[in-house]
Amino acid sequence: MRNEFTAILQQTEGWWLAFSPEMPAANGQGRTREEALKSLAQAIDLLLEDLRDEGLATMPQGAERATVTVE
Repeated sequence: MRNEFTAILQQTEGWWLAFSPEMPAANGQGRTREEALKSLAQAIDLLLEDLRDEGLATMPQGAERATVTVE
């Protein structure tokens, strides 16, 4: 499965900051651009995992679970 998100990067005082407009609760930082992107990717992954777990925990009785792929 492949998901792509926009990364907005900003350099400030020795740090790179990153966020994604598609996932406003996720952000990353690092001493390098690459570290900030990796940090953001990890934050997005954790957020998606939490959202999935929360959604499955409140799945209605008798509902069916399926998978959809976004390319």
